[in-house]
Amino acid sequence: MTSAVTVENMTVAYHKKPVLREISFEAPEGKLIGIMGPNGAGKSTLIKGILGLVPLASGKVGIYGKPYKIQRKLVGYVPQRESVDWDFPTSALDVVLMGRYGHAGMFRRLRAADREFAFSCLEKVGMSDFADRQISQLSGGQQQRIFLARALAQDASVYFMDEPFVGVDAATERAIVSLLNELKKQGKTVLVVHHDVQTVTDYFDWLLLVNLRKIAFGPTEEVFTSENLQKAYGGRLSFTETLVPSAGIKS
Repeated sequence: MTSAVTVENMTVAYHKKPVLREISFEAPEGKLIGIMGPNGAGKSTLIKGILGLVPLASGKVGIYGKPYKIQRKLVGYVPQRESVDWDFPTSALDVVLMGRYGHAGMFRRLRAADREFAFSCLEKVGMSDFADRQISQLSGGQQQRIFLARALAQDASVYFMDEPFVGVDAATERAIVSLLNELKKQGKTVLVVHHDVQTVTDYFDWLLLVNLRKIAFGPTEEVFTSENLQKAYGGRLSFTETLVPSAGIKS
């Protein structure tokens, strides 16, 4: 099985205090992979460490066996919506076009073909009618769709999405799920920070449970057990027995 993402002994520390300790896993190609754990478990930090957005205290990361800096064009990223300055004066289409600069180069003029591709990405997320709308005038769900379109415009092989379902309406959630499945059909690998234990078995093929350390990683039906969830969440998830039989996932 080809590994799209390889993480070896990743440790991340803030002010000399480790927030992730010796995380190792290999994400197989063409899978939808959920990343779950309690608040403060290091889920977002894990993604940022892989993408070089925070320094590693130790360990290394590979995208198809090579360092991220070399493979940057193969990677798309959807950050948490709260981390974005939505008051920045730019249109929805301009945001999506930012995803094309990795292919054109930062100092090269985008071509008409790039604009057409970006517009097609807006169509895929149901936002083509809002192409000229200022992003500050969009709802939270619409803003999230714009960032998904920007990631699509990168035409990546591996996608990282940091809590894309948070704060969105039901229509946007359905659109995101449809998009994830479309990416999977195309052979893309998608790693998603997720928080809803009730939807994990419906959304993801594989699951990574973390709480400062790796708790478990593998096919969802093997990882999503009461025992593993209790290891990850402890008393903060006291209702897991109603969701997950002790022998595996719910039927």
